[in-house]
Amino acid sequence: MTKSDYYSDVLEASEYIRSKVTEIPDVCLVLGSGLGPLTDRVETITEIPYEDVPHFPKTTVAGHDGKLLVAKLSGVLTFIMKGRFHYYEGYSTQEATFYVRVMAKLGVSTLVMTNAAGGINTAMNPSELMLITDHIGLFCDSPLRGPNLDEFGPRFPDQTRVYDKVLSEKMIESAEELGIPLHKGVYAYTRGPQYETPAEIRALKVLGADAVGMSTVAEAIAASHSGMKVLAVSCITNFAAGISGQPLSHSEVMENANKSSKNSIALMEKFFSKL
Repeated sequence: MTKSDYYSDVLEASEYIRSKVTEIPDVCLVLGSGLGPLTDRVETITEIPYEDVPHFPKTTVAGHDGKLLVAKLSGVLTFIMKGRFHYYEGYSTQEATFYVRVMAKLGVSTLVMTNAAGGINTAMNPSELMLITDHIGLFCDSPLRGPNLDEFGPRFPDQTRVYDKVLSEKMIESAEELGIPLHKGVYAYTRGPQYETPAEIRALKVLGADAVGMSTVAEAIAASHSGMKVLAVSCITNFAAGISGQPLSHSEVMENANKSSKNSIALMEKFFSKL
């Protein structure tokens, strides 16, 4: 796909969404595994299936419903993505981050992401939460590869501060007020869908990673390139390969994501009340 085709698709998708809503939110929240129940606690105004949005990919992963909501969360009007798209589903990083470009084109200035991650730092236990302060995306095909989308950002964007400091402080403050443990750490991206090997986890630990997962990084890159403020929180759903000695499974991921759901929802509600 050429740059002009991709940008035209972004325009078409954004205009479709614009035609379905009466007001454009300033924030987009992406719900990772286990956070779906949050939508039961919001005031939903509009619900748009991904399949209705021109050029949107389809979600194929359990726990990712595939709907875009416009809702009020703690009184704040927000887009809510019920499910995201992954490289391991067969999408390119440009396709997986297509929604980010659409949100940027709509004028959304803040992207809040959640995800499920494997814990590398053993100070964190399964079902606890980690605020992402930085990432290691060395294995991530850049969503910026190819002709630059000058309409969004520069050819060589700085990555010194991908995750917004002010938003991070609000999230830390929210956790402290609620008494919810919130670790801070570096998230490493791997392509998946296979889990990492023990040797890969040992290598990532040497590089400074605290948690590992298969999403978020490409989206953060595309969002920061688009001038958006980014915040991301991981639910530590399991110890990464080789740490506990137990085999990894998606059922364990979902089980611990569901265990943390109450804290995750409370934290998001408190955080949004500060926006």
